[in-house]
Amino acid sequence: MQLTTIGTGTAAPHPSRVSAAHLGQSGSVRLLLDCGSGAVHRMAALGIAWQDITHVALTHFHADHIADLPMLIMGWRWGQLPPRSAPVTVFGPVGTGALLEGMAAVYGASILAPGFPLTVREIAPDEVVKLPDGVELEGFPVPHTPESMAYSVRDGARRLVYTGDTGPSEALGQWAAGCDLLLAECSLPEAMAIPSHLTPSQVGALAATAGARQLVLTHFYPPVETVDLRGEVGALYHGPVVLATDGWHHTF
Repeated sequence: MQLTTIGTGTAAPHPSRVSAAHLGQSGSVRLLLDCGSGAVHRMAALGIAWQDITHVALTHFHADHIADLPMLIMGWRWGQLPPRSAPVTVFGPVGTGALLEGMAAVYGASILAPGFPLTVREIAPDEVVKLPDGVELEGFPVPHTPESMAYSVRDGARRLVYTGDTGPSEALGQWAAGCDLLLAECSLPEAMAIPSHLTPSQVGALAATAGARQLVLTHFYPPVETVDLRGEVGALYHGPVVLATDGWHHTF
């Protein structure tokens, strides 16, 4: 399995981080986890084959996680020759269908009928969806917005867990138990802690509960980058820690 962190930023404009987007690859599956603002052009800049994405999974409906989805769909239809013909499935929590309908009302009907097969599939919490080549996608509810979900991507040998945006959750740590890579938001320093995001120490506690083999931090608001992230996370989690940047990639 391979992970590329395309967008490691947030809603805060940043000179080197676009909004949330990450690409998981295993076999023929090219799964884009979130598609925040700037993600499509960042993929082009990084040389990532955005044309070959097979599935998209949205964690929740905040703009910094979904804003570039219409751009990606338009790119598949109008931004390449020949236009895309391969099918795409967009996964998400309950409400994803209505979200795409709303996008179509704003951007035009081609968002839902782009000239290639586009399926919108809402995932119930704890539902396991079978993808090609033995890859499994599973969602888990997290405390951020009412619809917010974390995702597990498993290819038999390896398991990636992506928290999306979340507040502290013992249940999430237990659900992620034993994962090979935990891709976790690390939004705010302790002095700015709020219930709907994680601080470095809360991320450390989450990774320790999960017993993750590796922790990769993402979703940095600028203030959190001024603190000792490794030190604060490492006080509770003693495994390897990566501070992801746009374009970081890892095979595991």
